[in-house]
Amino acid sequence: MTTRINMIKYLKLNSHHPIQRILTSTFFALLFLIITQTANAQFGTLSPQAKVSLVTVGPGQELYSGFGHSVLWIYDPIAGLDNAYSYGSFSFQTGNFYVKFLRGTLPYTISVAPLTLEAPYWQAENRFIKEQVLNLSPSQKQKLYNYLETNHLPQNREYQYKFFYDNCSTRLSDALKAAAGDSLTFPGYTKDTLSFRQWIDKYAYKQKPWSDFGMDLAIGAPSDEIATPAQATFLPDNLSSAFADSRIKINGQTLPLVAETRDLFVATPAEKGFEVTPMIFFWALAALVLAYTFYQSKKETVNFTFDKILFTIVGLVGWLILLLWFGTNHGVTTWNYDILWAFPFWLPLIWFISKDKKPAWFQFVLIFYAILLMASTANLVKHNFVVIPILLILITRVYYINNSLSKIPQKG
Repeated sequence: MTTRINMIKYLKLNSHHPIQRILTSTFFALLFLIITQTANAQFGTLSPQAKVSLVTVGPGQELYSGFGHSVLWIYDPIAGLDNAYSYGSFSFQTGNFYVKFLRGTLPYTISVAPLTLEAPYWQAENRFIKEQVLNLSPSQKQKLYNYLETNHLPQNREYQYKFFYDNCSTRLSDALKAAAGDSLTFPGYTKDTLSFRQWIDKYAYKQKPWSDFGMDLAIGAPSDEIATPAQATFLPDNLSSAFADSRIKINGQTLPLVAETRDLFVATPAEKGFEVTPMIFFWALAALVLAYTFYQSKKETVNFTFDKILFTIVGLVGWLILLLWFGTNHGVTTWNYDILWAFPFWLPLIWFISKDKKPAWFQFVLIFYAILLMASTANLVKHNFVVIPILLILITRVYYINNSLSKIPQKG
């Protein structure tokens, strides 16, 4: 080891001489070759018949699979290799699983499994499987293989998952860039310019309207930022399109990154029956609330049972929004303006009134909340206008409570 260090020092100090420059160049070339061969020896050397593909899987029925999935598949029949690399793995056995999931600290890992074993699982879920064979030189394939295998080492495989910024799709483009370097021209997804929220809506609003409503409720203003072409590849379909538009330089020749596209499995179109969507549910509820409020006003009855249930739910939603805002690490749940109508302090404030008593300050709570409701109308588009019937329900009941206050004895 000492001799090798002294040799390097000698070559550097005497590199001004022509012979020394030749020896220096040769030495470092051999050193690079040795390092490369050592890495190849550690993970194995791919044969000339090795194939590298991006495999895109269609959306599944579960929430975590509703946006599809991407894997990099390295298949080498000579080496007996069938490795599908996925950055979307997590374990339900993780300690405090649900707490970590809600807080955004659940560790995700890269996992490796034969595609021949994974594909039947996706097929059983009726999810399409598309393969894009990549135009890569043997050295680029080897670099990509070494990169993925290095990531799969126990000390490297865990990472901090971020749905928009660092997920199972974005990690694959990172791997390709690391392997191909400057020879890769990767424009990202350039066909549409949408915000992160709009991308979610494009997938979830029609297929899973309740999931879309829940996600819209949870995420805040950062989700309304326009995704750059690179960021838009957080969705597997967009990553597939970006790969199709990319170019790569091999032996001085610029070629399409995707050499061939094949359908490994074509999903059967699912028949969808009638579904009670959030829009249908909340408009129906708004109609019932309007009728009930009209009945109470006509009879001049004072009964806050419904309001205590309603505003307790509103308060709980508000506290959940605050928890996601300040108590999690998702990065996209901050500055959530649903807090305007989901006023958290309704729980416990609504329980301070009854038909027999009212605090002196409660009138000011109603005035303040009315201002919040008016401000929240600026956020209607966020929920694809589903929040309109919600606001109508809340305004109706605030109007009823306000009119009923004059009939209640004041206490406190």
